[in-house]
Amino acid sequence: MSGVTEDRLLGGRLRLRQPASGYRAGLDAALLAAACDAADGARVLEAGCGAGAALLAAAARRPGARFTGLERDADAAALARENAALNGLDERVEVLQGDVAVAFARLGLAAFDAAMANPPFFDDPRALRGPAPAKRGAWLADDGLAAWTGFLCKAVRPGGTITVIHRADRLADLLALLGGTAGSLQVRPVHPFADAPAKRVLVRAVKGGKAPLVLLAPLVLHPRGGAKHTEKAEAILRGETGLGWG
Repeated sequence: MSGVTEDRLLGGRLRLRQPASGYRAGLDAALLAAACDAADGARVLEAGCGAGAALLAAAARRPGARFTGLERDADAAALARENAALNGLDERVEVLQGDVAVAFARLGLAAFDAAMANPPFFDDPRALRGPAPAKRGAWLADDGLAAWTGFLCKAVRPGGTITVIHRADRLADLLALLGGTAGSLQVRPVHPFADAPAKRVLVRAVKGGKAPLVLLAPLVLHPRGGAKHTEKAEAILRGETGLGWG
């Protein structure tokens, strides 16, 4: 693939080759990876893994778990495989070409212990100015958020976890869609500044869970003035701490 840059994640420990233009991994992928708390021996699926930023960062953070990425774009899937090999993670990370619009059962895979995703943020192309063609698949969900949550719920075993990062204003939709199959919902708001409304939410659900919903303490990304990130956010980006669910 032409027009590829190589960037560093997790404080330089992870190398990521990704397109120079079009969709590029950012903070959302880093937060999704930090929210993965897979135990040793667990099998984890990321739906829509792109070039592998969240997938590989989660694998680097959780060396005892095995990871599978699913990506419909052939070029992105090839880059994700290349990145797994580049970081010496290809023995624990596989990348398959596939689409969440297709039933999970048709993949022929056993149910996973955990599934995670950063779904496209918009269902309706009228909701925003048309993105560049290279970014369309990452920004617009052709089959809607329901297709993503439905796929994730089917992909995990009973008791398995589903973790999603999305726009804060879609929280009600996420809770309704996940609540039909999963429970024990936990929500962590992500605020750009302590005095600003949340722009993102991380939502975690347990398939078949029965515990009441828990609203966790927020993560604040930036201070007003001074450093670029808060100490907590900087530690997460550098891979020095995770984003726990306790």
